[in-house]
Amino acid sequence: MRIPRIYTPQAITPSSLLELEEGASHHLLKVLRMQAGRELILFNNSGIEFPAVIEQSGKKIAVVSVGEEIPFNRESPLMTELAIGISRGDRFDWVLQKATELGVTRIVPLFTERTEVRLNNERLLKRQQQWEKILIGACEQCQRNTLPDLLPATPLQHYLDNCDTDYKFILHHRSETRLAELNKPSSVSLLIGPEGGLNSDEILQAEARGFTSLALGPRVLRTETAPIATLAIFQTLWGDI
Repeated sequence: MRIPRIYTPQAITPSSLLELEEGASHHLLKVLRMQAGRELILFNNSGIEFPAVIEQSGKKIAVVSVGEEIPFNRESPLMTELAIGISRGDRFDWVLQKATELGVTRIVPLFTERTEVRLNNERLLKRQQQWEKILIGACEQCQRNTLPDLLPATPLQHYLDNCDTDYKFILHHRSETRLAELNKPSSVSLLIGPEGGLNSDEILQAEARGFTSLALGPRVLRTETAPIATLAIFQTLWGDI
């Protein structure tokens, strides 16, 4: 039987009892229908995982006994930053999930000229919280012990002024640059627009700040396809795939 992995923001101490949060407890007790004595694995974004056993299973809260820590580094040696325009519907959520599975280090949601999603401060806060839950769920599934950094949504111009990695790429299907021609970096940024892509002025602004236009091939990829394909190539050439 598969042992579930559960994220908690709490400090975890070996050989102790830990009361899990209501959301994690609900998942274990109500969704998975686990009882006292069942095993699980805990992680808290420290790069370490802990075996645990359910000691008490109440109506809403699970109490677990924590075992000895297991250092298990599943992070890629390549630091990857994905800066992507916020898209409509569940496309953006899907990108977050799959990018996490592919080992992305940092994600920067962007407001661009063609971003159609309009969010006030309250809605943006709720969306940010939803995105964080998606990253946690993806890490629980793919066995990462470290969550990707999710930066606050920011205007494209602010991101361009502050991006600092070895390589900086902007996807542009008319480019002739190919990844196989480049030397191995230790860090790389990928800039992608929302539906409709970045406009010509935004592409010129990015290139003026050191971004290299990059084409994956003769076909134009959708906003949810392009980052996943590119991250997979990054990890294959320079990471741990």
